[in-house]
Amino acid sequence: MTTNLTYLELSEAGEGSHKFYEVKVDGVDVPIRYGRIGDQGRIQNTSYDTPEKAQKEAEKKIKSKLKKGYEPSVMGERKKRPVTRRQTTSTASKSKKAPTLWQFKSGSSAFGIFIDEEACWVGNQQGNVYKLNHQGEIINQYQLPDGVKCIVADEKWIYAGCDDGNVYDLSGKIPYLAYEIDDNIDIYWLDIFGGILGVSDANGAVVKIDAESESQWTRLSKGKGGWMIRCDRSHIYHGHGGGITAYDIQEGRQVWHQKTQGSILFGWQEVDAVYGGTSDNKVHQYSKNGQELNTFNCNAAVYSCATSQGGNYVFAGDSSSSIYCFAQDQKRLWKLGTGCGSALSMQFYDQKLYIVTTNGSLACIDATEEAIQAAQAGQIPETKQVKVPQDLKIQTLINTLESTNNHQSGIIVECVKIGSKLKIRVISPNYNPDWFVQFPRNIREEGAKYIVESIEEATQGGFYRAYGEIKKLIG
Repeated sequence: MTTNLTYLELSEAGEGSHKFYEVKVDGVDVPIRYGRIGDQGRIQNTSYDTPEKAQKEAEKKIKSKLKKGYEPSVMGERKKRPVTRRQTTSTASKSKKAPTLWQFKSGSSAFGIFIDEEACWVGNQQGNVYKLNHQGEIINQYQLPDGVKCIVADEKWIYAGCDDGNVYDLSGKIPYLAYEIDDNIDIYWLDIFGGILGVSDANGAVVKIDAESESQWTRLSKGKGGWMIRCDRSHIYHGHGGGITAYDIQEGRQVWHQKTQGSILFGWQEVDAVYGGTSDNKVHQYSKNGQELNTFNCNAAVYSCATSQGGNYVFAGDSSSSIYCFAQDQKRLWKLGTGCGSALSMQFYDQKLYIVTTNGSLACIDATEEAIQAAQAGQIPETKQVKVPQDLKIQTLINTLESTNNHQSGIIVECVKIGSKLKIRVISPNYNPDWFVQFPRNIREEGAKYIVESIEEATQGGFYRAYGEIKKLIG
């Protein structure tokens, strides 16, 4: 083993892994740089008590990678490869157009969308995330380090999963690094419940990760390309090339499996059911104990699906740029063209269907009965075209926080070193001093104290979560 720098690569054929892993020993420090070949990657530094301990730990990490198929390589010989994407084609729909109220062209193909009572979020493959109000006005923009795979909400936290293998918290004024996912996992989709993260990858694996980015368990499902993952209090539901599999969230035990003829391309969940859209033109509905309830038939591969609250209506978007609405008895109520590409993700909220498409558009569609009937008769409203304000400030990931000496402006937490890891504990009164805090990973500094807008107990219990604005405490 080298005592200075070791550079390894794992490059598999086709759409397999194409990653590097670089380990350097610098006295008691072991900085590790990792990522996709051709990219700068990320750096994670760990300090040890002695140079001998640092060398020993570095060798353990290198041996672990060699066992997983990494090989010593020369940097620069292999070239950058396009990141794994959902393979999609989009053909124009011959259906009459949907009544689109407003449309925002984000500038690149987009998968990520989330809608709540406050805002509409969209993230694209250039790493741009835009926050809009329901009238189609842009109120914030974030720039993340890599393409956005998905945007998910967990209670009042908003997260974006990116192609660099990391998950970013967008709940504050600036983005924070919330989870660092092992570089061996090629993320397809993710979901978060109570601070617990579920990740599906290109090889059909599903991984449970805790609030400190530690993997709890990994299971390999019966099909590859897991585009669906949904989490609730008790289960993780994984949709892949072989169907949908439910796992016990605590132990990773398979609870049930339902085979589908087509590959699962997207998934949705309600309180008592999960939905999977497939490559063979269907949306399957299963109860959360694995019973098949309904099948909704489309005319082309289903790229996305969603429901109205409670599941009374089921929506789907296909590869021919059409969107559908079904009643719970499986009857197709309508089919209309998007006019802006195939819907890769969708969500229904307050009588409107929001879609994000192959050409990167976020579109707001009026799904009221009156608007749909008018559209079927060929009468559609003029679509408002949303533009990015020229003076809009772009919020980027930073590693240096604003400082304050005001001890009364929030909850005080402290960063402590436990073993080789930096942890956060609350030192303000009336909090459990033994519980750790889920806290941005890129701003942790041993011995530093911070003022946090809010500290809340996780739904799953046993740890706290930081929310909102964070400042470094001085004085």
